[in-house]
Amino acid sequence: MTPRNIILYGPPGTGKTYETAALALELCGEPQLTERNAVMAAYAKLVAAERIAFVTFHQSYGYEQFVEGLLPKTGGGDADAEGEGPGFRLEPEAGVFKRLADKARASSSASADMSAEVARLKGKRVFKMSLGRADQTEVYQRCMDEGVILLGWGGDEDWSDPKYVAYDEVYKRGRELDAEATGNSGHISQLWALRGNMRIGDLVIVSDGNSRFRAIGEVTGDYKFERSPDGFNHSRTVRWLKVFDQSLDVATIFDGQFTMRSLYQLDPKRLKLERLAGVLSQSEQGENPAALLPHVIIIDEINRANVSKVFGELITLIEADKRQGMRNALEVTLPYSKEPFSVPANLHIIGTMNTADRSIALLDTALRRRFEFRELMPRPDLLSVVEGVDLKAFLSGLNDRIEYLFDRDHQIGHAFFMGCTSREHIDQVMTQKVIPLLVEYFYEDWEKVRLALGETQDDGRFIRRTKLRRPGALDDAFDDDDRWRYQVQPKFSDDAYRIG
Repeated sequence: MTPRNIILYGPPGTGKTYETAALALELCGEPQLTERNAVMAAYAKLVAAERIAFVTFHQSYGYEQFVEGLLPKTGGGDADAEGEGPGFRLEPEAGVFKRLADKARASSSASADMSAEVARLKGKRVFKMSLGRADQTEVYQRCMDEGVILLGWGGDEDWSDPKYVAYDEVYKRGRELDAEATGNSGHISQLWALRGNMRIGDLVIVSDGNSRFRAIGEVTGDYKFERSPDGFNHSRTVRWLKVFDQSLDVATIFDGQFTMRSLYQLDPKRLKLERLAGVLSQSEQGENPAALLPHVIIIDEINRANVSKVFGELITLIEADKRQGMRNALEVTLPYSKEPFSVPANLHIIGTMNTADRSIALLDTALRRRFEFRELMPRPDLLSVVEGVDLKAFLSGLNDRIEYLFDRDHQIGHAFFMGCTSREHIDQVMTQKVIPLLVEYFYEDWEKVRLALGETQDDGRFIRRTKLRRPGALDDAFDDDDRWRYQVQPKFSDDAYRIG
């Protein structure tokens, strides 16, 4: 799989939105479709499947929204008992590009095996678990090395007695040990999750903060009590199915974020089982780009933001040969999360650019070198005759005059007229879209607007020009130049769209 970075550029109304959707489907390996509704339906399906993401750049858009930033969080650490706690902190939050990169990295094209894997997962309970606090890396490493999950809640009490499989017995004993304990207390709820609710064969998702996960294991043993100097006395053995060098966004497999409780069962309705199955199957396929499903991020108006600031270090990582698994693969450490990060080869980038806003020549040079550019110009040949109006001839003549008066980047696209089915609709497009756009292009120089529209008379086909009478008090204040009032005609003449 060769990663593609493509920018579609051209004047407004040249079909960039439709072409972007069609190109995204092509890059995702979908069958070629010719009917617009079919294209947009297939596009919507892949958006819903989280294989296509869409973002619009603007002047205030930054690195923090695109790659990652720091967001304020309240509450305690990931291992808090009640899931709530005092304090305020800043936590790294993945941006739209990083989230899609995680999903692309975790995807799998082994669709033939997915149905069986999903069916198998439906019979399992899936738990979220944090292995120690953020500052207890030795707990996590011990779990990875020894093939166990460790829980500190439950204290020095041995809960091995078979009766503690029942929640009521755990609750009763927990209240005897601590009269103020409630059902939500970690010594009861989280201890019972490990001791009684969890079964051999269930899955454990190891969290990395509240928005990411770093390992997946399958429970292989019963509850075990063994006193440990660090207080993590309660355990079960697991077989680690997948351990990630780079932790993945929780949205890859779950609808929502993790809570701060150390251990609890995830809501089955919010689990994305097909995605989870893909992550697990990838453990056998490795990181072979050909085994991964293509993903596409679409960046609308890519030229409206400060591209160098938004992309940051990604400007190097998006090159085809620098992608993960490619010949000259590179990896960087992200500034906020301090995580290693690379761009997967199955993530394609499509940008759109309106040349009426900004020329390609003004784009960041580094960006231009890393993208291929495809020009989309007006296609009058796609238009037909509607109630006697030859739209093809009219748009061709209009754009010829605009190119002569201004330049080719400010022409009017055919898409403005594509849906017109009546003369009334055409007049509406001219009044509400085309003429206001021309006024903007020519900086409210109405004489040039009239020239672009081919007007030759004061009472023109589209614009009426009325000479202003000079008020008497201003006789000596101005020279003899004529001044005019310009108004769009309330009703266009029958021959308004006639060329020549």
